[in-house]
Amino acid sequence: MNGQASDRADIVVAGGGQVGLVLGLALRRGAPNLSLAVVDAAPVAAADNRASAIAAAGRRMLEALGVWDAVAGEAQPIAEMIVTDSRTRDVARPVFLTFDGKAQDGGPFAHMVPNAALTAALAAALRASGGTIVAPAGVRDFEVREDRVTVRLDRGTIDARLLVAADGVRSRLRDLAGIRTVAVDYGQAGIVVTVEHERPHGGRAEEHFLPAGPFAILPLRGNRASLVWTEARANAERLVAADAPTFQRALERRFGHRLGKVTPVGPARAFPLGLTLARSFVKPRFALVGDAAHGIHPIAGQGLNLGYRDAAALAETIVDADRLGLDIGALSVLERYERWRRFDTVEMGLVTDGLNRLFSNDNPLVRLVRDVGLGIVDRLPGLKRLFMREAAGEGGDLPRLLRGEAI
Repeated sequence: MNGQASDRADIVVAGGGQVGLVLGLALRRGAPNLSLAVVDAAPVAAADNRASAIAAAGRRMLEALGVWDAVAGEAQPIAEMIVTDSRTRDVARPVFLTFDGKAQDGGPFAHMVPNAALTAALAAALRASGGTIVAPAGVRDFEVREDRVTVRLDRGTIDARLLVAADGVRSRLRDLAGIRTVAVDYGQAGIVVTVEHERPHGGRAEEHFLPAGPFAILPLRGNRASLVWTEARANAERLVAADAPTFQRALERRFGHRLGKVTPVGPARAFPLGLTLARSFVKPRFALVGDAAHGIHPIAGQGLNLGYRDAAALAETIVDADRLGLDIGALSVLERYERWRRFDTVEMGLVTDGLNRLFSNDNPLVRLVRDVGLGIVDRLPGLKRLFMREAAGEGGDLPRLLRGEAI
C-alpha cells in the first residue's frame, strides 16, 4: 500500500502495538478475503526493552495464530507467585499469600515475554498472512459515511469499511469519534525497568505491597527480572531523573536481598497511572480495542491480557459477520462486540481500582484488615483456584482464540 488517495482496505487498524497486530493477524487468519492495513505513527516493532506478562489464555491464542513458537525460547514461565505486605524500612517481609497453580491445560498460568521479540514476531506473521503495515504514518482524522469510512493519513487516504482504534489510553481517534471516558487520576506513576540479579529467581514472581503502591518483580530468562514499581508521580519522576547511585539505593530498599546484588539494565521509565474507561466501545464503522477502550492500574498485571480479549472478541465478531454476508462495519454487528467486552472491562477496572486504593495505603487499621484477608485467602484452596483462573485469563465468556481454537 503506497499511501495514495486511491488506497482501499476492508479494515484499517490504527495502532501497531501488540493488540493492534494481534487483531490484524486474527482477522487475516479467520477471513483472508478481507483486506487489512495496520497503520502507526511510529515504526512497528521498534526497539522496546520492556516485557509483558502473557496469561495462559493469551499464550493459547498466540499458539492458534502460529506465533508462539517464534518467541517461546525467550519466554519465561511464571511457576509461582508470592504476595507480601510491608514497609520499605522493614527488615523482613512476611508472605501472606502464595500461588503455585497451573492453567487449565496444565501449563504455567503466565509467561513473561520480551516486547520487542513478540512485536517483531506478530509483525512478521501479519505481513506473511497478506496484511499490510503502513508505518510511520499517523492517522490525521477520519470521516464516516453510510457505506465506508475515509481514513486520512499523514500521506494519502484509505477508504475502508471499518476503522479500529488501537492507539493507546490517550487515544486521539477515540476523541475524534466523540467517545467520552470515565477517568480517575491516581497521582501515581509506574516505574518500569529491567534488572539483573546474582541468584536464580526460580520462575517466581513477587508482588510487594508497599505504602506508595505495589512493587512487582517479574522473572525473565536468565538472572533477570522486569520491575513494575508504583510511586507517587512526583517521586517517580524524581527517581528516574536521579543519578545512578540515588536510583540504586532506592531500588535496593524495595527489591530486598533474596536474589543478591541487583543492577538496572538500561534506563528506567515512568508512566502515569490512572483508570480510564470509554463510555462506549463502538460507533458506526468504528471500534475501540485495548488501552483505547480501557486503561487500568497494573496491580493485577491484566492490562495487555484485557486487550488480547478485545482483539479475539472483535476478530470473532467480524469474521462471523463476514461469513454470514453481513456488513462488518454496521453498528448492529459491532454492538455484539461491545456487549461481549463491556462488563468484563468495567469489572476489571473496578477491581484494580479497589485493590490500588486498598494496598496503596499505610493506615494501620487498613493494613491489619487486608493482611488478615490475605491470610484467609491463602487458606482457602477453592478461592485461590478462582484467583488463579482469573490470572490465567480463563474466566468469563472466552472467544475461541483464547481457548486455543481457530475462528
